[in-house]
Amino acid sequence: MGKRQHQKDKMYVVFVTECNVMFSAPEIPRANFKRLPFDHCSLSLQPFEYPVCTEDGVVFELLSIVPWIKKYGTNPISGEVRKYFICGKYHCPVLYNVFTNNSHIVANKVTGNVFSYEAVEQLNIKTKSFKDLLTDEPFTRKDIITLQDPTNLDKFNVSNFFHVKNNLKMSDADEEKARQDPAYHLKTTNLETRETLAELYKDYKGDQLLASTMKEPEAKKTDKINAAHYSTGRVSASFTSTAMTPATTHEADAIADDTVRYQYVKKKGYVRLHTNVGDLNLELHCDKVPKAGENFIRLCKKGYYDGTIFHRSIRNFMVRIKPKLDVVGGESFWGKPFKDEFRPNLSHTGRGVLSMANSGPNTNKSQFFITFRSCTYLDRKHSVFGRVVGGFETLTAMEKVECDPKSDKPKSEIKIISATVFVDPYEEADAQVGFFIFTFIRVIGSCMESSHVI
Repeated sequence: MGKRQHQKDKMYVVFVTECNVMFSAPEIPRANFKRLPFDHCSLSLQPFEYPVCTEDGVVFELLSIVPWIKKYGTNPISGEVRKYFICGKYHCPVLYNVFTNNSHIVANKVTGNVFSYEAVEQLNIKTKSFKDLLTDEPFTRKDIITLQDPTNLDKFNVSNFFHVKNNLKMSDADEEKARQDPAYHLKTTNLETRETLAELYKDYKGDQLLASTMKEPEAKKTDKINAAHYSTGRVSASFTSTAMTPATTHEADAIADDTVRYQYVKKKGYVRLHTNVGDLNLELHCDKVPKAGENFIRLCKKGYYDGTIFHRSIRNFMVRIKPKLDVVGGESFWGKPFKDEFRPNLSHTGRGVLSMANSGPNTNKSQFFITFRSCTYLDRKHSVFGRVVGGFETLTAMEKVECDPKSDKPKSEIKIISATVFVDPYEEADAQVGFFIFTFIRVIGSCMESSHVI
C-alpha cells in the first residue's frame, strides 16, 4: 500500500465545497423565449389569412378571435377586456417594402391602413402632416399603432401570452361531441382491443339498469369563477365501486358559493346598536371571519335583534343577549347552525370584544356576548367576530346594572331598540362577483367584415 492513499478523503468540509454546495444561489426558472413571426396569429399561433389587430399592435386571425371573444370576452394576450381590431397588409403600400420579421410596421387607427414606419416617419411625422398616405384622412400621432418593432420583442414572446400561460383553448362542437366517447382518451389501441370495446358497447346494458334503479343528483354547474383545481372524484369512485354509475370524464368540482364570495370580502363591517341605555358602535371582522360577520349583519338588517334583551350580565366578565323564538341559542340567518371560525390574531383580549355564544363546537346561531374584560380562556371555544369601537360609556352603564346573584339576570331591563348597518362589505363582494361573471363586451359583426377599427 502506497502513502497518501486516502489523502482526498477528508473528515471535514472544505471552504470551496461549503460555498458551492451549501450556500450556492438557487436557480431561477425562466420561461423559454419563443418568438412569434409577424404574419402569424397570436391566438392560433398559425399564419393568418384575415388579420385584425388591437391598439397595442397584437395581430389575430379573424376566424380565431371572433369565437374567442364570444366565449371569454377578453384579450387573449393580456387578459384585459378590450377588443379593438384593424386589418393588416403584407407590404407597405407607399414604399412597397415587403414586411419581414425585422420590419418596423405601424398602422393607422382611423383608416386601418398599414405602413412601414419609414414611410410614416418621413411623410407624416417629420413634415407634421398627419393625413393618411392613401385616403388623405386626418389623424393624430396617438392614432399610430405599432404592430412590430424589431427593437422591442417582448410583445412577441409566446410564453407570456395570457391564453398560453393559462392553457385556454377553443374547441368546436365536433370535438366536444367526440370527448363524450370514452375511446377518445385512448391514444393507441390494437385490433383486439377495438373489437373487444365494440362488442362491449353493443351488448352492455349496465348503464340503463343503474339509471332505472337510482337517480343521480344534479351536478352543480361550474364556470371560471367557482371551478376548483381538483375534480369531483366520480371517475375513481365509479372505478372502485359497482354501486356508482361509470364515469370516464374528469370534471372540476364546484366551490361553494360562500367560499367564492368571501374571497372578495376585504373590508370591515360597521354596525350601531341602539339600546335603552345608549348606543354601541361595533366593528365587525368580516375580512377574517366572514360567516359570523355576515350572519350578524343580515340579522341586523332583518330587524331580528329589535326588542331583544340582555338576559345575563356578569360584572368583570360579559353581557349576553336572550335568544328569540324559544329556540336554544336563537336562529341563524340561514336557519341552521354554522361552523366556528377561529383565527390566531382574534382573541378575547381587552374590553368590548364581540363573540359568538354557543352550546358546543359548530353550534353558532344568533346569540352573542360582549366582554367586560379579557377572557383569553374562551379562545378557540367561541368565535370572535368584532369589537366595540364607540360607546364604552354605554358598556360601563350595562356593567353597573344590578343583577340577581343566582340567575345573573339584570334587575333593570337592558334592551336593544334597533340596529343600524353603516358598512356592509358583502354587498360590494356580491357586486364584484357579478361583474366578473356577467360583464362581457359586445362584438359588432358588421365592423369585423370591414378593415376599419371597431
